[in-house]
Amino acid sequence: METTIFKSITVESIVNAPMEKVWKYWTAPEHITKWNFASDDWCAPRAENDLRKGGKFLCRMEAKDGSFGFDFEGIYDEVKLNERIAYSLADGRKVQIQFSSQGDSTKVTEIFDAETENPIEMQQAGWQMILDNFKRYTEGN
Repeated sequence: METTIFKSITVESIVNAPMEKVWKYWTAPEHITKWNFASDDWCAPRAENDLRKGGKFLCRMEAKDGSFGFDFEGIYDEVKLNERIAYSLADGRKVQIQFSSQGDSTKVTEIFDAETENPIEMQQAGWQMILDNFKRYTEGN
């Protein structure tokens, strides 16, 4: 059996909101659909989230013009309330999200395995744009 070694990429942001709000907005489907896309010409019309070890999540991501769309989905490997989420994607890549309280703010750090089809810089920029969108949405609501 061949094992694929993925390169890890890190993106992070400090969200000016308390930990409990950040956690809720990150994990509740009614909020996920409001921020989980990289640009204004994309949307997330549907999200499902069974937030527990072994639970599944799915977020439908689509171009608003209907030209492209895909399901972003995986299975949770670890969930520590207000602290850490780790999950595996269908292709075997791993993602870890760390939430660190910094007084009235929360630092969100995502470490994810890069896929092999797109340049590393493009993937890092895309995930950072989604995280920046999360920050804007959370701080504005």
